[in-house]
Amino acid sequence: MRQRHRGAAGRRRGKRGRRALPLPHVPGAPRQPQPGAGPGAELQPQPEPQPEPEGAARAMAEQGAPAAAVPNGGSAARPLGNKVTVVLGAQWGDEGKGKVVDLLAQDADIVCRCQGGNNAGHTVVVDSVEYDFHLLPSGIINPKVTAFIGNGVVIHLPGLFEEAEKNLKKGKGLEGWEKRLIISDRAHIVFDFHQAADGIQEQQRQEQAGKNLGTTKKGIGPVYSSKAARSGLRMCDLVSDFDEFSERFKVLANQYKAIYPTLEIDIEGELKKLKAYMEKIKPMVRDGVYFMYEALHGPPKKILVEGANAALLDIDFGTYPFVTSSNCTVGGVCTGLGMPPQNVGEVYGVVKAYTTRVGIGAFPTEQNNETGELLQKRGKEYGVTTGRKRRCGWLDLVLLRYAYMINGFTALALTKLDILDIFSEIKVGVAYKLDGEIIPHFPANQEVLNKVEVRYETLPGWGTDISNARTFDELPVNAQNYVRFIERELGVPVKWIGVGKSRESMIQLF
Repeated sequence: MRQRHRGAAGRRRGKRGRRALPLPHVPGAPRQPQPGAGPGAELQPQPEPQPEPEGAARAMAEQGAPAAAVPNGGSAARPLGNKVTVVLGAQWGDEGKGKVVDLLAQDADIVCRCQGGNNAGHTVVVDSVEYDFHLLPSGIINPKVTAFIGNGVVIHLPGLFEEAEKNLKKGKGLEGWEKRLIISDRAHIVFDFHQAADGIQEQQRQEQAGKNLGTTKKGIGPVYSSKAARSGLRMCDLVSDFDEFSERFKVLANQYKAIYPTLEIDIEGELKKLKAYMEKIKPMVRDGVYFMYEALHGPPKKILVEGANAALLDIDFGTYPFVTSSNCTVGGVCTGLGMPPQNVGEVYGVVKAYTTRVGIGAFPTEQNNETGELLQKRGKEYGVTTGRKRRCGWLDLVLLRYAYMINGFTALALTKLDILDIFSEIKVGVAYKLDGEIIPHFPANQEVLNKVEVRYETLPGWGTDISNARTFDELPVNAQNYVRFIERELGVPVKWIGVGKSRESMIQLF
């Protein structure tokens, strides 16, 4: 049997053996023996009594802070605590992350969002009811889950409440959501004028350069710009001193009016609405750093992180400038939640069995032909947030290798395999050529990426409906071979295979 889980890339973090690090030497104590050290190897230094908490740790303990909230509890030997499981998009988004999160959220205690805003769109189908999520972590559909929106997320308050109300009308899944939602006090607020400015910027790009970026016009770029310029406003500002918040809001609004003369802002009207939202949102706002610390270092908990957007839309590592404005890769988990990398556990990459992209930007395996149209129609490829038709093409393994390099996926979820049922042959992009030569990397420059020629491998299709398969063995041999080919080329195991919309249509391999 092929040992596909043994390679460095395919090794799962949760099963990986860890070499014990040598203890620091204590003066006057016997040194810790190393493996194979011979006679006396059984001798071990006795641990010294732990010191009393000092400084800030002592002050926090005296004030009655829970033990988990006191960093190290005053001790230098603090356990790493709970691990978070991370679900990330490995392509250009729309891979089916919401479905994977929904599956994992059944056993989760906490589900987190760490970046992005309501430009993201995740769809979850429960009891034949389709729920759409943009800001709320989709795991909130589980009534036992606590949902957490981290500091890296940007929040449009009207959009948040509209989303909740819309999903409440569809079914009972969101009942009591406001009691189960926690929002980081450090999360930035998207204002209506951010969204208006987003639209103006797109219009200017079209007029000046003949093409725009294809943004969702949800104000994501402008609000992250305000954040970087240190002029943005956060949830803590809204719920603390509203008079001070109002003054800073007026300054920011007038700055935007100066930059965009056609921008109309009813400042007093906006402040009136924001004050009403303040009363509704205040019970949900907490110190996110302490919330995460308690979750990580308190009693055992299953913590799930739901990535938004995807690797190739990352502001640093995506196909810039046709990207989003946040870090959608694994590094964004730590910065967007306020947690250390030691607490990152499994990292699952979600991969559509073919490739799609919304909007403008390089797309090497795109099929502007009948194949692309078939993929679009069968896959119902329309954006959840924008409703725009998605561009479609064959699976791109060069892109996926690059996404793996950045994120270190421990396993993959391969979705929408059933969409390929009708093809007698299936192509997979395995390498890029530039000027006739294979290039060993994924190009950063968009002009270069637009020029690459894709080398394909052609695999036989299976030509039969697989939507009722519930185990790997029930898949046709050629469908199994397609999955194994992807695993072999990437060196990462496939843990789930999606063959339909429902929870039951996710085949788990291990």
